[in-house]
Amino acid sequence: MRRSWLALVAATMVAVTACSGQGGSKESGEIAAAPSDPAKVSGDITVLTNRTDQIADGTLKKYAAEFNKLYPGVKVKFEGLTDYEGETKIRMNTDKYGDVLLIPNSLSIKQYPTFFAPLGKTADLAAKFDYTDNATVDDKVYGLANIGVANGFVYNKAVWAAAGITKWPATPEEFVADLTAIKAKTKAVPYYTNYKDGWPLTNWTNAIGSPTCDPDAYDTLSTTAKPWSQGSDLYTIDKLLYTVVDQKLSETDPTTTNWEDSKAQIGTGKVASMWLGSWAISQMRAAATAAHQNPDDIGFMPFPAQKGGKFCSVLRPDYQYAVNVHSDKKAAARAWLDWYITKSGAAAAEGSISAVKGTPLPDTLKAFTDNDVTLIQQHQKNLAKVNAIDKASEVGITSQEYRQKLVDVARGAAKGDLDSYFGQLNGKWSEAQQTLGG
Repeated sequence: MRRSWLALVAATMVAVTACSGQGGSKESGEIAAAPSDPAKVSGDITVLTNRTDQIADGTLKKYAAEFNKLYPGVKVKFEGLTDYEGETKIRMNTDKYGDVLLIPNSLSIKQYPTFFAPLGKTADLAAKFDYTDNATVDDKVYGLANIGVANGFVYNKAVWAAAGITKWPATPEEFVADLTAIKAKTKAVPYYTNYKDGWPLTNWTNAIGSPTCDPDAYDTLSTTAKPWSQGSDLYTIDKLLYTVVDQKLSETDPTTTNWEDSKAQIGTGKVASMWLGSWAISQMRAAATAAHQNPDDIGFMPFPAQKGGKFCSVLRPDYQYAVNVHSDKKAAARAWLDWYITKSGAAAAEGSISAVKGTPLPDTLKAFTDNDVTLIQQHQKNLAKVNAIDKASEVGITSQEYRQKLVDVARGAAKGDLDSYFGQLNGKWSEAQQTLGG
């Protein structure tokens, strides 16, 4: 659906208000505790989701039916949002943003108590779930991830083989050379940015830690004056994306990309590769199957860099589920949240890494296991400080705009070049860090 320019500006202004923390009206110490007796839990709850596809194909309805076998008194309604980040931020100016929702990426961790009910103490929940540090404020957890995600390139192995490529590229230069070979020897688009939808570009930030294989790479941004300096992870990551676009190894017009269509394009070999999380593997394979192609052609490779002769891939939580602090059905909301993460089987069904501790890696990551890819989790001790610097700098390393600008500069749609753009980013970051005493 198209919006008028004025409507878009108005919506953006509202979203900015929500993200500044003015949308929530209270902070609650009331814990949305996991109910001990399912028979005593009742109420109608609304779950906001970005999985519009699972609403359309009935997957979420089936999960709700299974949930109701244990919690017959709870009625679950799903509301799918195509522009999840944008629409949720606008709603968070009110208290009407569902009972259960995915925490928007652009929300500062310090704002979590304003918008979400605590789920319990960190020590208790960390014993059962991974990634609790990512949603902890003052020793309380405000969100739980359903899945963890490894990061890498989803790629069509048949296309890469047709270009004569038989092994994973081990350097950014080798990766660019491989894409060049794909462009010369096949009809596929070597790399697809998903620029128009925007959110896939934010996943490049999740590569921080891969080039240097450093679990402290994200934390050290709090004390790094110029993160886009040669040798740093952000420099390596963003230079690779810039080079791919600059050398015309991506789609001709990024303003016309389409996320849902991209699944079919990589499944049918019209697109060779995309940087995404491991959650995307099963979706791309399903798209290949739907197009009567071989789903096994869809592979997953790590960022093209090695440390000590080994590839590294960063593990991170996917969206974290939270309970609306304003919900008057917190017990029912928490019941759904816990059941979905621990009992629905959704993580296994999608070939994802369960956030429940002790769950083995899925078959979708067999290539990583076979090739001894090192999986690292980023430390998050300085997450709040990094977020504060990022917000003050107005860079937005977890937002889509700065990488859309990077793509625009690389394709000649915006002024500047790689050095000038990195200089701007370093200047903003350094100034914000100094202002905040970093």
